[in-house]
Amino acid sequence: MAKLSFAATVAAFAEKVPGAVEAVFKESVHDVTEEMLKPTGAGGRMRVDTGFLRASALASTTAMPTIKSQSGPVAGQNYAFDFGQIEAVILGADVNDTIYVGFTAGYAVHREFGANGQAPDAFVRSAAQQWQGIVNQKASELKRRLGL
Repeated sequence: MAKLSFAATVAAFAEKVPGAVEAVFKESVHDVTEEMLKPTGAGGRMRVDTGFLRASALASTTAMPTIKSQSGPVAGQNYAFDFGQIEAVILGADVNDTIYVGFTAGYAVHREFGANGQAPDAFVRSAAQQWQGIVNQKASELKRRLGL
C-alpha cells in the first residue's frame, strides 16, 4: 500500500473531524511563536536583558508589525512580556489568514541578523524552520486526543 503524503493525511483527517485543520493551525502558530520568543535561559534563542525586545512583539492578520527605528529600552527599566495580544490574534484568525508576528523594537533586526560584531541570534528564523515539525506534532497530538 502506498504511503500517503502529509497533505493527503491531513486532508483525510480533516474530513473526519470538523475544525481539525483550524485547531492544528492555531496550535502550531502558537507554538512557533512561543519558540521564537523563548529566552535563552529557557533554552531559546532570544537574549532577554531588559525584556524590551520581547515585550515589543505583536501579532496581526493584516500586516507585519512595524519596527520603530528609534525605540529602545529606558536605562534601568525592565519590561514585562504579555502573550495576550498575540494569543487574541491567533484565536481570532481564520485558517485562511496569514498571521504576522513581529517586533516594534528598533534593534530587532540587529538581534536577529547580528550587528556591530555581535553574532546573529536568529530567534525568528530558527523558530520558522520548525514550522513543519510543529504542525506534524500538533496533528499527531490531536489525532491521539480524539482516538483516531
